[in-house]
Amino acid sequence: MDINNLTIGQARELSAMFGVNTTEKWSPLFTRYIGKYVICRSRNEGVNAGKVIAADETGVILEDARRLYYHAPINKNLSWYEGVARDGISNNSKLGAAVEKIIVEDYSLTVCSAAAEKSIREAKDHVQS
Repeated sequence: MDINNLTIGQARELSAMFGVNTTEKWSPLFTRYIGKYVICRSRNEGVNAGKVIAADETGVILEDARRLYYHAPINKNLSWYEGVARDGISNNSKLGAAVEKIIVEDYSLTVCSAAAEKSIREAKDHVQS
């Protein structure tokens, strides 16, 4: 068997010999974000920031998630949530209190810098008026 010219069937046979279950989905695309602090933009849940504790093609779970009701980056020369993810959030932004949040719908993740994470985590909670 030439390893460089394996058929899909032969690759499955090899995987089975080493105890790999090829019927389970394994997606490094999603798992690479576990443990990272991100800004998550979704269809119905809006824009949230938090630490990813689980993610797949059906949704994401964020720990210490804060909804960004109104957000502007510290650096006014940068775009909205990408600028927030890079440099942090401005003082006039409005964020919800931290909760664990499960978002089950289409979503995108933007990884935050350490400075941005600190800025978002330390921003005061927005209270209803």
